[in-house]
Amino acid sequence: MRVAIASDHAAIEMKAALVQWLVDAGHVVNDLGPMTTDSVDYPDYGYKLANAIASGDADRGVALCGSGIGISIAANRNPACRCALVSEGLSAKLAREHNDANVIAMGARLIGVEVAKDCLNIFMNTEFGGDRHQRRVDKLSAPIVEGAA
Repeated sequence: MRVAIASDHAAIEMKAALVQWLVDAGHVVNDLGPMTTDSVDYPDYGYKLANAIASGDADRGVALCGSGIGISIAANRNPACRCALVSEGLSAKLAREHNDANVIAMGARLIGVEVAKDCLNIFMNTEFGGDRHQRRVDKLSAPIVEGAA
C-alpha cells in the first residue's frame, strides 16, 4: 500500500520509527516531512498529507503531532480525507471498520512508539465494513446543512 506520513517537530522521532515499521511491512512510504526538529506549523503538514490522499498519490496516511489533535483537524479540512485521532487499538479498528478512515492521527506526546505501532498495524490491516456504514461515510463528504436524515 502507498502510505503518506507527515508530522510536526514534536513527532519527528515517532515518525521515523513508523516510517521504518511501514517499510519493513512492505509498504511504499512517502515522508512529507519535516525532516528536522526545527519548529514548524502542523497545519502545513496536515494539508500536505490530505492533498496526497485527495490526489490519489497515497492510499492511506499517518498524521502526527504532539497531541494529534491539530494535525487531524488540518487534514480533515479536505473532504477527501477521513482522519481519525486514535490512542489505542480499538479506536484504530473502528475508525477503519465503521468510518472508512483513510488517515490515522496520533499524538507523540500522549502515546509511545509501541502503542503507535500497534494502532498503525490494526489500522492498516482492518477492512471497511461497508453495509450500513457506507451511507454514513458518504455523508461525511457531503454534509447536510438542514434537516439531517
